Amino acid sequence: VQLQASGGGLVQAGGSLRLSCAASGHTFSTYVMGWFRQAPGKDREFVASITRGAGRTDYADSVKGRFTTSRDNAKNTVYLQMNSLKPEDTAVYYCAARSSGVITYDYWGQGTQVTVSS
Repeated sequence: VQLQASGGGLVQAGGSLRLSCAASGHTFSTYVMGWFRQAPGKDREFVASITRGAGRTDYADSVKGRFTTSRDNAKNTVYLQMNSLKPEDTAVYYCAARSSGVITYDYWGQGTQVTVSS
């Protein structure tokens, strides 16, 4: 599966952005989808994930209550709604896919830059 993330940009603290990740292929609904981010000089970190049927979502503590992930399997797209953004949310955001029951994410998008100004 090929992934294409979009929707990043520059926003003031307290603002919102919605990231999208479009997937190619006919098997999107079989994958658990995840969002990760990497800030300059830091390791890549987990942000959120959503199961195949969207029955379960998980979030990093740092974004709980502010970020929401969702998916539309008919459109082969997963979303990350980011509200109440903080300067520390500044990073390149990546979407990724993994097969259910597998721990590692095998497929990654190219990343989209999110910059939050104070």
